[in-house]
Order: sequence, then structure tokens, then C-alpha cells
Amino acid sequence: MASLPDPERDPERCALLARRALPLVEMQTTGSGRLGTSGKRHVDGAVSRGLRYVSHEDEDGAAERTLRVRLMDDASGVRVTAMYTLCDTAPVLRAEACVENSGDRPVTLEYVSSLALSNLARHLPEGERWEDGLSLWLAANPWSGEFRWSRATLAERGLYDVGMVAHGQTGSKNRIAVTSTGSWSSSEHLPMGCLEETATGRTLMWQIEHNGSWHVELGDRFDDVYLTLSGPTDREHQWRQSLAAGETFRTAPATVALVAEGGFEAALGALTDHRRATRRPHPDHERLPVVFNDFMNSLMGDPSTEALLPLVDAAAAAGAEVFCIDAGWYDAEPPGTAGPGGVPAWWGAVGEWEESTRRFPGGLREVLDRIRAAGMVPGLWLEPEVIGVRSPIAAALPDEAFFRRDGVRVVEWDRHQLDLRHPAARAHLDTVVDRLVRDYGVGYLKFDYNIDIGAGTDGPEGTDSPGAGLLGHNRAYLDWLDGVLDRHPTLVVESCAAGGSRTDHAILSRLPIHSVTDQQDFRLLPAIAAAAPTAVTPEQGAVWAYPLPEHSDAELGMVMVSAMLGRVHLSGRPDLLSPRQAALVRRALDAYRTYRHLLPDTRPRWPLGLPGWRDGWICLALTTDDGTTLLAVWRRDGTPDTLTIPLPWVATDDEPRVLFAADPGPQYEWNGLQRVLRMTLPAERSAALLVFGATSMC
Repeated sequence: MASLPDPERDPERCALLARRALPLVEMQTTGSGRLGTSGKRHVDGAVSRGLRYVSHEDEDGAAERTLRVRLMDDASGVRVTAMYTLCDTAPVLRAEACVENSGDRPVTLEYVSSLALSNLARHLPEGERWEDGLSLWLAANPWSGEFRWSRATLAERGLYDVGMVAHGQTGSKNRIAVTSTGSWSSSEHLPMGCLEETATGRTLMWQIEHNGSWHVELGDRFDDVYLTLSGPTDREHQWRQSLAAGETFRTAPATVALVAEGGFEAALGALTDHRRATRRPHPDHERLPVVFNDFMNSLMGDPSTEALLPLVDAAAAAGAEVFCIDAGWYDAEPPGTAGPGGVPAWWGAVGEWEESTRRFPGGLREVLDRIRAAGMVPGLWLEPEVIGVRSPIAAALPDEAFFRRDGVRVVEWDRHQLDLRHPAARAHLDTVVDRLVRDYGVGYLKFDYNIDIGAGTDGPEGTDSPGAGLLGHNRAYLDWLDGVLDRHPTLVVESCAAGGSRTDHAILSRLPIHSVTDQQDFRLLPAIAAAAPTAVTPEQGAVWAYPLPEHSDAELGMVMVSAMLGRVHLSGRPDLLSPRQAALVRRALDAYRTYRHLLPDTRPRWPLGLPGWRDGWICLALTTDDGTTLLAVWRRDGTPDTLTIPLPWVATDDEPRVLFAADPGPQYEWNGLQRVLRMTLPAERSAALLVFGATSMC
């Protein structure tokens, strides 16, 4: 990385960089606003302009170094501590800020950045415009179509040099803004992005590590480019935080990875290392058991003893090691009824989490005991944060235990939202989880979350801005998760929220497995599965494999391969498969067990680029430091049967072998000199999994 210029040798350059520089923390307060600019941008706050250096502390830890810089604005009495943690083993920086009101009058915060960076175009060659020389990667994240990355120049994203700096202005007054509002942190976009120098591959990648509302802003300022990352804001999220004298506020953390070359893949590799280094340790990260879940293209929320017992036997025969009974096991509603939007009738009645005697006349334990007898760990589905409007719990808990706005309890799709800052809400959930673990012996719980509650809540005291209330609950939820895992350290808790609608590091740093999608069509799933490692480490990202009797052998191969470079979530109807089909599924899972121990040390690569939604051929490679490469290749409809795949990192003398494929099998030829693999998949809707350089396979 190039160093900063010497002030004595290049004073003009230093003066220019200083003019473009932003404060360490950007802030706006109600009583001061911004100076020198207007519009929607969150820079040039009056308080942040007044911040001056007070002191700093530099602390070395076991595997990281932390810098705390203390700042003060004398006019407002605001003190700020900017905290930066640098990883010893990867080019990754984690940032957050703490604001304190040291004055004698209240201060209302409207915006506080977690990280503010400027001069991001300063390495571009002389004469190259930043609007063309910098590319911005963003990821749309639609339900059942997650991880849709796209790359475009800043001009193509709508940010231009409009020439107004020459006329005394700061810039265009415009910005590229990406915002998520509400309790689904990734329902429209991932809380991630990447700024790349197109010509060199120098890349800055970021993630906001928060499970609620967040904001990213990239704009121009004095002929250069800045980036600010934050949690909720007033303008975007109805967030304001009033600080009385002596009170403090802490921002959501944000992390950046910076690489000098290698582009998106290299930066993501560094961020992957950070994700692993900063998550809560759990034995599930190493065991990676195959989980059978009875929902997807299977019972679809309609379990019963009669329906489950054949699935238990079939799942065990296929090689599943965990059996999770999904939604509906608590359903006491009359059979055949439905709720709004096609959901089951129990949708608006959840909250007690007691077994249904109608569905389980011999008791739920009969099925759980059968699961254990088959050698699998039993699991159950929960949606802990919601209470149905018809649930007895809705009347039993006080209003203050729920989200409210203007004093009215919020309703979303026949559900109320618990506010886990309230002791009654937390006590209810603790009682439920502890009872299921103690009385039923479950070792696996799937925590789902199927509503987005909006801007937030007035809070238990009725004094919060909506955004501040949501932020408080978000943090209370994380604290509650920590409490559950502290009490039950071997319990495996799965993260899910309408598929991948809450894919963020705040959650993933706590829970060891994450459901990445609700996609039911196996033909569309490869584009999601192949891109999932951009947001979730492979050993945490669970992908559905739902074999059905109507699938051909080739289609079954695609179904299975889509899950085999992550966590396998087996579902479908293994109980209805023919012996030939069942043997194929078993062969896939046997193959998975030979290499799954490698997944926690792999980094993802995309030989054909990140997958487009309609791409005919898709590839995902996972590589290890010892030279092993696992390569999944999918062929979808309407594409030629042969493809050349560049693998420039693979050793010239490594010969690939097939780990798993269904008939008709692949044909391939490795050209070690050119480091390309020529691959033929004779059938559309087929896939193959190969390995290069395997030295540590079981």
C-alpha cells in the first residue's frame, strides 16, 4: 500500500488530502445540523467539524490491535471515542464509535457514523475520473433469490463529477445510498458492499455487523470519494437518540477489508477470515452434521406422528444426523383451516409452543424418541420473537412487552412483536427454550422470523423514537441469544428469517448454522447456493437438498450438489424415493462426509465470476491453504453441454477426480499447462462435484 505523502516534500498534496478528509466520526445533532452542504448526505455535520483530538490509546491483544481515539467538541460538550480494531492475520479493520454527552444540556443525535472514510480515489492514475475508475459492488437480496451481486462504475450507479468544485462547491450534493429499514437486516440488500479500482484490483469491502436498520452512503466531495457506514439514522429510519448529561450511545460495528490487488475475491477472503475469527466458538462449526428438516417440499408445516415416522426412518437411512421437526408441531387449530396469504391457521395463534395433541395423539415424545432411536439428534422449529394475535400469551404479557407505536400495540400479519428489553418478554422465551431442552431433550432449535416489523417501537417506557426502540430490541435479542447458548452450550441454534432475510454478522457471529434461502425450485437454487459464501462462511450456510420421486437421476444430482459445498439441509420426500434414487442420495451424503471437515478452512472463488440469476453454467470453488480445491459445476437449461473453466491457482500436475455426480456422469479433461478444465455435462439440469489436490480427505 502506498504511504501518505511527506508534508515537507509535498505540502500541496497534503493540503489537498486534508481538505478532502472527513472527521473520524461524522455526526449530526438536532440543534446543529450540517455546515457547507445540504441535501440528503450525512457528511459535514457541525458537531463533527468541531471535534478535536484529546488523546488516544493503543492496545495489543492476543490476535488483534485496538486503537481508541478520544475527541471533544467544546461547543456542544459532546465527547466521542472512535475505536478501531486491526486483525493481526488479515487486512481487516473493525470500527465503532461511542458518543458521550459531557455537557449540562440534553443532546439529540440524528446521525452517527460507525466508520467514515475519505480520499478513496486518490490512487487513481492522473487524468482518470473517479466516476469511471471506481466500481461499486452491491448485492440485492430478494426473498428466494438471495445474493444477487452486481458491479457497476460510480457513473453507472448515478454518481458523477458535475464540475461544481471549481465553482467553490463541495461536490454534486448527491450520493449512492443503500439502506435497510426494519427488523429484516438483509431483506432487500445485503449489509455489504465493495469499492474496487477497476484497473488495479485494489479493493475495499465492508459489512455492517448489525441485525436491524443500517445505512451505507458513498458520495463525492472536493473531487474525491467518501464512504460512511452506520446503523439507523433519523432521515432513513426514524432514529433519534436523546442523551442527557452523562449518557452515552454506541454505534453498530462495521468492518472493512482492504487488499492491494485481487479484487472482490481477495477482499472477500480476508472478510471470511474475519468472520471466522470473531464468531462465538461452537462444536457445530467442526462437526457439520447433515440436518433433515421436514418442511421444504416435504410436509410444508403440516407435521403429525403419522406423517413423520416414515420420514424419520428414511432420513436416517439416507445418512441424516439431525432431524428437525419444522413448523406446525404446536398447531391446535381445526384441521383444514387457513390464514391470510395462504399461511396455516396457526399463523396468528403462535406463542405458547406447546405440542399439539391432535397432531401427536401419542405425544410429541413418541416421535422424538423414534428420532433418537434412529441415531439422530431431535430438533424443533420456533419463531420466538412473535406472538400471534389469538395466542393466550398476547393477553398474558403486558403491553410494554410488545412493540408499540404511539402507544398502540403493533400488528403485522396477525402477529405481535416481542420487545426483548422487557423482562416479561425475555422470561417467557427463556421458559420456552429451557422447557424444550429439559423436558423433550432437543439438541437443535431452528429460530425463524417471518415478519418485518417496520421502523421500530416507542419502547417499554413509551419514550423511544421508533428507530431507537428497534435498535434497543436488536441488541437485547443478541444478548438473549448469548444467554441461551451460555445455559445450553452444546445446543445448536439455527438462524432463519424468511430464508435469508436476516443474513448479518451480528447474528452469524453467534449462531453456528444459517438457512440461506426458501427457494423451492431446484433449477433456481444453484445461483443462490454458489453465491452464498459471499455472506456466510461455507460451514454455516445451509442449503436445501430436497429429493423427490419425480426427479430424474441427473436432476437428483443437481439437487444434492447444490447443498454439498455448505451445510446440507436434507428435505423433500426420501420416504417416497425408489431404491435407486435413495441409493443416489445416500452416495451423495457419504461423499460429503469425506471432505466436510475441510469446509471450515476454505475460501470461496468463482472461476466463471459470481453467478447471474439466469446463467446457464455456474461454478463455485472452495480452496484450502494446502492446495485442495473443491469444485461444484452446474449446467442448467438451454446451454451447450461443454464448457472451459479457468482454474489458474490449481497446480499444473493436479488431476481432478469426481467426488459425486449422478448419471449421465461428467466428462472432463484437465490441461495443466493452461490450467483450464474442459467439462462436459451431457444432461441439462445436472451437476458434478470434483476435487483437485486432495491430501486430507477422510
